[in-house]
Amino acid sequence: MKLSLSVRIAEAACKTKLNISFTELADIAVESGYSALCMRASVVGTQSSQSELDQIRSIVDRVGLVVSMVTADFNIPQNNDQAPEALKDIEPSLNVAETLGCKMIRVCLKSEADILHAQRAADLAAERGMQLVHQFHPACLFEEVEKSVVILNQIDRPNFGLIYEPASLLMCGQEYGETTLKKILPWLMNVYVQNLVITTDGPDHLETWCLGDRPFQLLPYWDESGRGIDFKYMMSGLKAVDYHRFFTVHQAEGIVTAADARAYAVRCKAWFDSLS
Repeated sequence: MKLSLSVRIAEAACKTKLNISFTELADIAVESGYSALCMRASVVGTQSSQSELDQIRSIVDRVGLVVSMVTADFNIPQNNDQAPEALKDIEPSLNVAETLGCKMIRVCLKSEADILHAQRAADLAAERGMQLVHQFHPACLFEEVEKSVVILNQIDRPNFGLIYEPASLLMCGQEYGETTLKKILPWLMNVYVQNLVITTDGPDHLETWCLGDRPFQLLPYWDESGRGIDFKYMMSGLKAVDYHRFFTVHQAEGIVTAADARAYAVRCKAWFDSLS
């Protein structure tokens, strides 16, 4: 597996900008032993000029990394009602990914009416040799494993796949180990990881369609309380299906200084190595 660092770790709460410069974050990633960066519109996206996109690509090339995936639209990580709109006009997202040298673009479906748009968008992406991927996530068509498989079969495009994300599966009351990984294997294209515990006194919450409001608390990846994601169990499942693509550190940490980002990236890399 190739380790990727999401720019999300240093995003502001609004999800539209970083708290530190992208140059600093890219340098930290390569110095800490990562292979890639996972890009979001908080750095560049469909709102950016070509010169801005070219500048970010030059930084990525300078440090010798690649971009594992692009989330090119602000609405998608915000998971709002406008999130599926990118499927209706996918070319701007494809242009962002192409400039950044990336073949994988995250999208969002919120209703069955979005399936047709996903098919058309996937066909356009295929013309450029690109893949569209959807994260397991609350409040969308990809909350539950079995329903997700149904939707993927309806989309029926070889370049439309899944981002496996065990914390979202846990949030929606789904099994996230080897059994699930074998069910989604034909569509498995990326892995995101966060750590959290579902708890009634959680400081945060997300609304799910399948289980209603879910209060939760984020935990460090290396938490040993046994309350959150069982990462050894998760990793044994990934090994069982012989997964060798990107594994992305994706937790929202709101890091505000380069020193804190460096310390966090180093500790996450050590944690990943301990699992491997």
